[in-house]
Amino acid sequence: MSASETTTPAGSGNWLANQPYLLLSLTALFWAGNAIVGRLAAGHIPPVTLSFLRWSLAFLLTLPWAWPHLKQDWQAIRGHLGLMVFLSLTGIGVFNTLQYWALEYTQALNTLLLQSAGPLIIAVWSLVLLGVRLTAAQALGVLLSLAGVLEIILHGDFTALSKIEFNKGDLIFLLALTIFGIYSVLSLKRPQIHGLSFVAFTFGCGAVWLTPFLVWELLARPAMELNLNNVLSLIYVAVFPSTLAYLCFNRGVQLIGANRAAPFFHVVPVFGTVLSIIFLGEHPQPFHFIGFALVLSGVFVASRKPKPA
Repeated sequence: MSASETTTPAGSGNWLANQPYLLLSLTALFWAGNAIVGRLAAGHIPPVTLSFLRWSLAFLLTLPWAWPHLKQDWQAIRGHLGLMVFLSLTGIGVFNTLQYWALEYTQALNTLLLQSAGPLIIAVWSLVLLGVRLTAAQALGVLLSLAGVLEIILHGDFTALSKIEFNKGDLIFLLALTIFGIYSVLSLKRPQIHGLSFVAFTFGCGAVWLTPFLVWELLARPAMELNLNNVLSLIYVAVFPSTLAYLCFNRGVQLIGANRAAPFFHVVPVFGTVLSIIFLGEHPQPFHFIGFALVLSGVFVASRKPKPA
């Protein structure tokens, strides 16, 4: 889908709204923080509750700014209502709930490994749904960045790969990534509407999809305790990996396409490592720098605009 004035925020945000690599880098940063907060919240906030409150709060945050655009874009949304509801279900309701559910069972190392499968999953869905093939440069970039991620999370010891044990949570997380791949590809087919209209509708609709599951969870599991840590976790996931990250991600995919945007999935564990160094006091090692270099090289190669034939 080509960029247009109707989908670009007005005013001083125009410059940022047309910088896909910066937008996708910010997305990766916010999602890395989401993984850390999600793991900290596991066992304290049930997964459906966390996802429902996350998207409900994100919807309320965006609605005041999105309302004028929603009124203007409503006819276009109604004309593509089935697709919009499906995107809300896959990218908002199902994906994030499964992600939080997986984090109750799996380890950080496993999720980082599986996150690296994101570009490959998106490439498969791009081929199946849109008939778009990876270019040679994109394939090379995916392999380079994958090698960089493995270098970081295996601490430079690739023999450790055979010692990793996968569990129920890993399968749930892989399913979540597969569903998000569908969202990433089909979001290119969204109607020509303002970015705020798109996220407000999908946030609100995604929260509505979760309502019956929330009722079931409240009956089946202990409710979330209302304490400072839980409230801060909810505020973070509503603002950064939800409102800001999805605005950045949707716009980045719109500008350069799903296949060229997909390698930025590999930047998520890189930022996760950086955040661990900053906030958890971990010390950088040589394998960190080697991995960072490989990831950035891969993202650069894969996300470049193809030369015209």
